[in-house]
Amino acid sequence: MISKNQIKLISGLHQKKQRFANQLFFAEGVKVIQELLQSNFELELLFTTQNDFEKVEISKRISITDQELKKISALSTPNTCLAVFKIPAENTIIDSGLIVALDDIRDPGNLGTILRLCDWFGIQQIICSKETVDIYNPKVVQATMGSITRVNVNYVDLKSYITNAKTPVFGTFMNGENIYQSELPKNGIIIMGNEANGISAEIEKMVTNRLTIPRFGELQKTESLNVATATAIVLSEFKRNS
Repeated sequence: MISKNQIKLISGLHQKKQRFANQLFFAEGVKVIQELLQSNFELELLFTTQNDFEKVEISKRISITDQELKKISALSTPNTCLAVFKIPAENTIIDSGLIVALDDIRDPGNLGTILRLCDWFGIQQIICSKETVDIYNPKVVQATMGSITRVNVNYVDLKSYITNAKTPVFGTFMNGENIYQSELPKNGIIIMGNEANGISAEIEKMVTNRLTIPRFGELQKTESLNVATATAIVLSEFKRNS
């Protein structure tokens, strides 16, 4: 049975302020929770409506009803389990290889999908601007499907980070070089911009290599690609050329 204090705590974790005040976040669903349990993330509490997760020590495993799960879930259709984990300290930034830098990504689904893409394409490091959505947002955690455990994510002053970088900086624009005809290196920073406004003017000035994903439609009226879709194409091309 879940207590009133536990319901209050988890309800608070829906908000970024409370997540960082308590240094906790939560995840839902068997797959995501199992991935987190098998990683370095430290479990605080596990709530489940099933007789599962038998390897989790009983003091941290709490059986609850479907109705109780609905009270704490962030999903419109709750799964069968929800787990609270401690937010770990940020790891040291990995400066080698390809690095994806996110300039003010606001949609949780996009960030979660980009994390999965980086995991798929073997990108070890994501750099987020301070304005980018919190990686521990429940919708982000859900969208990563466990990839949150395998990709290093750091939040920094993006302008300062790029200023001090010693590798080429790539960005996607409507008027860049055709990515399918470009020689792409194994090392570099790939900047992906805000959903509505793209790469900010301040960061755009720091891009050394402008790329474009060409449109092939006859009417040429599509204004832009979803940022996660664009990230998939860009990473695929970088890896194909490496």
